[in-house]
Amino acid sequence: MKRRIEDLDSYQVKVGDTVVNIEIFLEEEEVVPTYNISILNISTTTQIILKKIRDEIVTKVSLSPSGLAEGGEKIKEVFIREVNTLIKKYFPNIDPSTNALLVNHIIREYIGLGDLEILVRDSQLEEIVINNSKEPVWVFHRKHGWLKTNIEVPSEKRIRHYITLIAREAGRDITLLKPLLDASLESGDRVNATLFPISSKGNTLTIRKFRERPWSIVDFIQSKTVNIEGAALIWLAIETELSTIISGGTASGKTSMLNAVSNFFPPNQRIVSIEDTRELTLPNTLHWIPMETRLPNPEGKGEITMLDLIVNSLRMRPDRIIMGEIRRQKEAEVLFEAMHTGHSVYATLHANDVDETIARLTNPPINVPKALLSAVSMVVVMNRNRRTTRRRVLQIAEITNTGDARVLMQYEFARDELFTVNKPERIFSTLKTFNGMERADVERDLRNKEFILKQLCDKGVKDVHSIGHVLANYYFKRIHG
Repeated sequence: MKRRIEDLDSYQVKVGDTVVNIEIFLEEEEVVPTYNISILNISTTTQIILKKIRDEIVTKVSLSPSGLAEGGEKIKEVFIREVNTLIKKYFPNIDPSTNALLVNHIIREYIGLGDLEILVRDSQLEEIVINNSKEPVWVFHRKHGWLKTNIEVPSEKRIRHYITLIAREAGRDITLLKPLLDASLESGDRVNATLFPISSKGNTLTIRKFRERPWSIVDFIQSKTVNIEGAALIWLAIETELSTIISGGTASGKTSMLNAVSNFFPPNQRIVSIEDTRELTLPNTLHWIPMETRLPNPEGKGEITMLDLIVNSLRMRPDRIIMGEIRRQKEAEVLFEAMHTGHSVYATLHANDVDETIARLTNPPINVPKALLSAVSMVVVMNRNRRTTRRRVLQIAEITNTGDARVLMQYEFARDELFTVNKPERIFSTLKTFNGMERADVERDLRNKEFILKQLCDKGVKDVHSIGHVLANYYFKRIHG
């Protein structure tokens, strides 16, 4: 047994009536920390007996976990009755609450997702990954990054069983003829799976967990993802209907930032959001219509694409259009046409800095003419440092009339701070032309916004709906005095 050399973290997770202890530590000869689970209210001896009970059930109930999962309520009742009989056989003096705990534990192990359900309930995890049955399950922790767990899936057949259960819940199919699965669950969790031999080492399963409480702008300020000055500048752009693109690398926080700054939309405007998988949660004070794409059915019919929804949204009289991610030329063309006809558009894009953002937009496959880029007023670039796992706003930039980028704020890694490097020019010019705001008015408005954001941070108002109510009152007073 390897020796622990450093304890990094510990906490508890509750799964039904089961209390699970989570320990994160570094062991000798290991370069990646271990994420260790142990069930506190089930002793080692009890777990051994439970394994014996599971083995007996296999002989008494001639049904596989997959068959049981598909078999309906009557078959499940027989299964649960048999489990209760065996538990009373081995634990004759068991009390009802402990009996229920053990029954639920066996059901989870036999027809549920097993110990994966513990990982799904851990709010500190962002990603749960099975690479094959020969490796332990991996997780991505919000604080500690990638970790190996002490959870192992015994066979490729069991991984396939988990994938089938998840696909069924999502209303999707995955077969050897169609060995890829991309779906979202009712919980909001996103799931990707691949079957052997497409993934040559074995079946894979990736669960990207949906955050129970969406990131708010206060979360981002308090975690130093953005400073108050940067947040106020983004607020100014969004309030004054300046179209904005949020770019960044994979898992850099683009969608989370888009969700956070959506708090800045005025409540008296109609907002339509378009996503492949529903991730946004806007304040309940807003006039918001969320829309999702749909994959074709097994016969290849019924597909609803991003382009379909963008075109349709323009017939819904939106004031603002939010798009999950720009990927294709036709989508971009319609979006930029929407900008030029007076709609404010907010979208995400995969690009690592503002220059790469412009390059991605103006080259294949998106291929927007550079002359049209001035329809976008602001670009916010997100960055995730893979070494420290920190997410930060890397750059805030304005787009000039020629379609070039001018950086206004730049993140400095050495000092872990976002600095102002240039004062806005085109944004000031646009606000003067269309809002009659002089530079002094804009500066005064920014200071006022910084004050409100600081008040929200000081009071710890983090819920997007609570922030929405505060900002709705702010807009009401601005309109009605």
